[in-house]
Amino acid sequence: MTEHSMSIAPTARAQEYTDRFRRFLDEDVRPLEEELAKHNVGTAGQPKLDSEGRMHPIVWEARREVQRRAGALNLYAPHISAELGGGGFNRVEMHHVEEFVYRHSGLGLGLAALAWTEGPNPASEHMSEAMRERYLTPLIKGQITAAFANTEPNVGTDVLGMETWAKQDGSDWILNGRKAWITNYHFADVYQVVAVTEPGAGTRSLTMFLVDADTPGLERGPDLPTMMDDGLTGELEFRDVRVPAENIVREVGDGFALAMSWINWRRLCRGGMCSGWGQWLITRAISRSQERKSGGRPIGDLQSIQHLIARMALEFYQARSTSLVAQAELDQWGAFEIPLHKEAPRLISLLKIINDEAFYRLADSAIQVHGANGLLRGSPEEKLFRVARNLRIPAGTSEVQLNAIARGLLREAAVS
Repeated sequence: MTEHSMSIAPTARAQEYTDRFRRFLDEDVRPLEEELAKHNVGTAGQPKLDSEGRMHPIVWEARREVQRRAGALNLYAPHISAELGGGGFNRVEMHHVEEFVYRHSGLGLGLAALAWTEGPNPASEHMSEAMRERYLTPLIKGQITAAFANTEPNVGTDVLGMETWAKQDGSDWILNGRKAWITNYHFADVYQVVAVTEPGAGTRSLTMFLVDADTPGLERGPDLPTMMDDGLTGELEFRDVRVPAENIVREVGDGFALAMSWINWRRLCRGGMCSGWGQWLITRAISRSQERKSGGRPIGDLQSIQHLIARMALEFYQARSTSLVAQAELDQWGAFEIPLHKEAPRLISLLKIINDEAFYRLADSAIQVHGANGLLRGSPEEKLFRVARNLRIPAGTSEVQLNAIARGLLREAAVS
């Protein structure tokens, strides 16, 4: 690998994106946040919930408006291939973009301007040409939203243990089963559903289907009130749901690889997200240490507070450096190629666990610096501490990441 190919610096197009995004926050997002504040329905980061425990529809619609506007300006999906209508950014570029978005948006509506789990993802790039026009292009433009239906009530990390199944019936497939812990379950227009199509075939046993939200037999269950308290997580039930064969993503039997490309995407997004939010929390902690007095002096004069802030900076720089170097290496192999490079899973797991654990410690220190104010329900520090705790489970628990890292190292040792 050449020094140029391993560069971790922001490219000119990544810089141009962040410049445009800064203007978008000022010109589009800020007025929408001011309008949202008039309705007394909470904020994007701490929304009030409706009578069924779901995100208040006014907050949801404000987020959707941000997505539509970002899509119209080609800001929403820089991670999707350029030939499909996205920006074609690699993972190092996306780190810089995500870092900027999370740092400058904080917990505001600006976060909705960059596609998250309800937007287009690496797995959706494998849709057929006809399905791209129907689903992918509208997703890239922020015109519709999606949800990834993989996890089940009794199946999480063990993807191959899922019980939702699909059986061919003529040119269609019939889906039956339940999915749980699905983000955006209530609002999605289309679901990327992973189901068993050939039991006992190992990694070839699963297939991914695109299922419209209004398909007969598909029922949205109750909200699952998690510690995120955002009213976006719930259950889905499939009862003899008929799906046409053209709604299969890639090929029958590719479901496991496609599911892992989605999961690995979320793992890699930890780098920019945790870095951006980490910088935001450090800036807030420094301001707090200068403003808050104890004994007539700023608490920042106290060595104990200085050590807390220093440790926050330590966590930030270690995780950020790891993220950029790992993603530069992954860019050489193709972070979401099918099949994936044999060394990629180890690096992806390493990046996820380092960020998850570092951000958790950083968020904990942030609360300590803010004292009782940091414990206030809905304060940025309290909300991000809950986010940080949450991150250590979705897209593979910390323990699973350690297993993947160890397997990769032992496999390399066996070959050498």
